[in-house]
Amino acid sequence: MTGWQEEKTTALLILENGMRIEGRGLGATGHAVAEVCFNTAMTGYQEILTDLSYAGQIVTFTFPHIGNVGANDEDIETLENASGSGAVGCVLKADITNPSNYRSAKHLDAWLKEKGIIGIAGVDTRALTALIREEGLTNGVIAHAPDGVFDEEAIRNALAGFKGLEHADLAADVSTAKTYEWKQGRWVWNEGFSAIDNPKNHIVAIDYGAKANILRCLAHEDVTVTVVSASTPAKDILAFNPDGIFLSNGPGDPAATGEYAVGIVKELVDSGKPMFGICLGHQILALALGGKTVKMHQGHHGANHPVKDLTTGKVEITSMNHGFAVDADSLPAGINQTHISLFDQSNCGLAVEGKPIFSVQYHPEASPGPHDSHYLFKRFLDNVRSVKADA
Repeated sequence: MTGWQEEKTTALLILENGMRIEGRGLGATGHAVAEVCFNTAMTGYQEILTDLSYAGQIVTFTFPHIGNVGANDEDIETLENASGSGAVGCVLKADITNPSNYRSAKHLDAWLKEKGIIGIAGVDTRALTALIREEGLTNGVIAHAPDGVFDEEAIRNALAGFKGLEHADLAADVSTAKTYEWKQGRWVWNEGFSAIDNPKNHIVAIDYGAKANILRCLAHEDVTVTVVSASTPAKDILAFNPDGIFLSNGPGDPAATGEYAVGIVKELVDSGKPMFGICLGHQILALALGGKTVKMHQGHHGANHPVKDLTTGKVEITSMNHGFAVDADSLPAGINQTHISLFDQSNCGLAVEGKPIFSVQYHPEASPGPHDSHYLFKRFLDNVRSVKADA
């Protein structure tokens, strides 16, 4: 009879408060330091991990069964021309099971290795989520060593040297390095992504870390999308003579990105072109209009966030991913708050009086999440068509 053998620790998660969490490693090896957040979505782990808004973050999944439907090449939100990647790590409750889904092309563990994402399983994710909820977003370092040998001094030094996401311009790290056109529409069940033939409108999208499905939702409204980098001057954007301008989602502190982006957006607002912003794009638009942004206690990350559209009275369940928010009290006269979170009443949307310009804090394209807010893309294109008709 053999004696009891303790399970070998092959992964660590060390938080800035000194908490040391042991677990089983998966995905890429090595270590990565980042902000630790939690996401409450029950589906869409690939979309979450490849969302560039998660650059500089480690995602704790509150749903215990992650990886059970495998991985594929269609559920990736990082754009092919992006300069960076999304989440650097993930924290799981249960081990990844063998995939059971007809769309699965590979095991999630193999996919994580391929994407360079470090994972740790066997963690009490409920306790970690409660800690973040009570004490706020925290910095941490995640490490995976298959042999169980860690250089903890180097790991802790890396954590000590991490300055966090406040004052961090991460959009510059992930935005496209080149200008290109996008004509792919939404995914159709068992058919794949639709093609947009002979689009009638032209939108320029400023890429602060855009998700692929945002561009698909724009294209779906009979649009050719020209994607430009976050630092593209306003005169170059207007030289395309677009029918409208879109400000994308992205990672990091909006005030830091705003050091160069706000001036660009101010010029675009003055052009009179219809504009639509999502998440970081919403925050940068608010800054350009004279508002302020603040760091949130725990952020909003998930696919079950109730938002009220104050212009219609409609409540929609939305997908969210942000650690910063617009301070509604800072919005100047002529800038109306249009949406609020029903969790904490934080600002979730704005519109400019007398101009076809609006933005939202949440993700109407979903991926993952409900499709309650797809109407916003039509609202934007209705503005575009109205302005074109009046020209």
